[in-house]
Amino acid sequence: MSLSISQKLKAIQKVSYLSQQNLAKEIGVSFATINSWINNRSTPHIKKQKIINNLYEFYVSGKKEILPSLLLTKHKQLLKLKNKYPNIQQILSSRPDIKNDLILSLTYNTNSLEGSTLTEADTASIIFDNISLPQKTITEQLEAKNHQTCLNYIFDNWFQSKQLTIDGNLLLKLHSILMNGILDNAGIYRTHPVRIVGSNVPTSNWQTISTKMQKLISDINTNQKDIIKHIATIHATFEQIHPFSDGNGRIGRILMHLMALQQNMPPILVQNSRKRIYYKYLRQAQLNQNYLLLEDFIYDSIFESYKILKD
Repeated sequence: MSLSISQKLKAIQKVSYLSQQNLAKEIGVSFATINSWINNRSTPHIKKQKIINNLYEFYVSGKKEILPSLLLTKHKQLLKLKNKYPNIQQILSSRPDIKNDLILSLTYNTNSLEGSTLTEADTASIIFDNISLPQKTITEQLEAKNHQTCLNYIFDNWFQSKQLTIDGNLLLKLHSILMNGILDNAGIYRTHPVRIVGSNVPTSNWQTISTKMQKLISDINTNQKDIIKHIATIHATFEQIHPFSDGNGRIGRILMHLMALQQNMPPILVQNSRKRIYYKYLRQAQLNQNYLLLEDFIYDSIFESYKILKD
């Protein structure tokens, strides 16, 4: 007996951890539409049924050949956006309102992923209005200000030099800014073992970090035809090396921003609302060296940043 569209959508949600809102984005419809389908109030057209069937085959049945075709569609969408916005540097340097909207979204979401209780409104008050919130911890407020400073440091140097060079010194500098006033060893690789909380992914022996980071930097700066796969691979590798005693997630996402900016794309907006699926796909990439789902996630995260450019 074949499953109904409603049953397939519920099964996709259960396996993928996609919310109704994010599942709607995957299919290209509104939240109201997906909600109507899930609750059997309406039926999708044939074209949308095919998309749902493909998602079901991939997420539930495990047919891995389905995703590359979906990635190809997203790659074409990305090329259209790059053609529409041919100079990201010019947009961000000439439109401080857009730059600040990006900084706010990136800062709020990356810190929320790490457990910050600041709302987006709280974050805006702290980073733009320099308001101290007595009901929030000093560390959370420092995390917001420091992350803003990191992004401004990147943008200011990019605007002045007209190019971005990613090297070990830059990553250490960004970590020193990010963890200023929070960690005693800010800007220094860890000298002790660590575990990734809530994950069975093994991290690198601290004695190998310097060597592994040198190799990672070399890999970052090799020419790649598939930049999204390259970003996914580097991100998964960096997070598994886990070179710092704290702040690895945020620096790892900042590294993704740098790689995207180098390719004339906006920073990669990893939304806190997709936290579970982000960490799931990251773990799969690290444990199985299969980066397809993480690539798919990165495409969607770039598209979220392009939406800010449109506003």
